[in-house]
Amino acid sequence: MIFHLNDNEQWQPILDQLRQEGKTIVTTNGTFDIIHVGHIRLMREAKAQGDFLILGLNSDKSVKQYKSEKRPIVPQDERAMVMKAIRYIDMVLIFDEPESLRFVREVKPDVHVKDSTYGYNLIEAPIVNEYGGKIHLVEKDDHSTTNIIEKVLDVYKDEQ
Repeated sequence: MIFHLNDNEQWQPILDQLRQEGKTIVTTNGTFDIIHVGHIRLMREAKAQGDFLILGLNSDKSVKQYKSEKRPIVPQDERAMVMKAIRYIDMVLIFDEPESLRFVREVKPDVHVKDSTYGYNLIEAPIVNEYGGKIHLVEKDDHSTTNIIEKVLDVYKDEQ
């Protein structure tokens, strides 16, 4: 299931049903421009925190706002499709804001998961704490999309 956050009449009934069944809803979010093992580890641990994992995916518009006009490398529909193919992810919600505040406010996850770089004072924490949710941090490893891009550029330069 892939939806846009603005289409809440499509995805909200699914969450309402899950809550009626007593399921734990978990969220995490990001750009996920070039998928790497660090992303898979994050998703695996996020999924272990509950029953239903929702990935908040930054739209192309939002990535350009907070990263650069040259990003993302992979368009949002393709990123969404790749992320949804990861077995840990149950739903992808694409959002247009550079930060995930509206995403978290509207979904109201029982658990919001981020890598440890952000710490417990991450920007979503006040929203999650307000309705009694929990923050779970995953230990950050040394994998990053930026590092992959730099390696590719180095290889490309060497081959020229």
